[in-house]
Amino acid sequence: QLQLVESGGGLVQPGGSLRLSCAASGLPLDYYGIGWFRQAPGKAREGVSCIAVKDGSTYYADSVKGRFTISRDYATNTVYLQMDNLKPEDSAVYYCGAEILSTVRAICVDIDADYWGQGSEVIVSS
Repeated sequence: QLQLVESGGGLVQPGGSLRLSCAASGLPLDYYGIGWFRQAPGKAREGVSCIAVKDGSTYYADSVKGRFTISRDYATNTVYLQMDNLKPEDSAVYYCGAEILSTVRAICVDIDADYWGQGSEVIVSS
């Protein structure tokens, strides 16, 4: 079974930065896509950014384009989400999820991952 563990969340001021990590273990990732999703209180879970592990193809939600960057370290089975210029609207619990890759866009839009991490909370507040 694939296990995903998020880390790196915390409290940050508007305009600040955080880097989230998603460490994967248990299965080879060559055929997987991994995405970052977030869910704020009272709101539905939304796809933020997704990446194909093998070739690094990426997808970003319009709300985070130009501010967030997803990447993967193939050697360590870790996916990162670098979040810059954070806004209060970015506050949420961030989850990573993984599924067999179809397209990276589908991973983010479908929100139907087969494996999920525990979540890491991000609070953007002054």
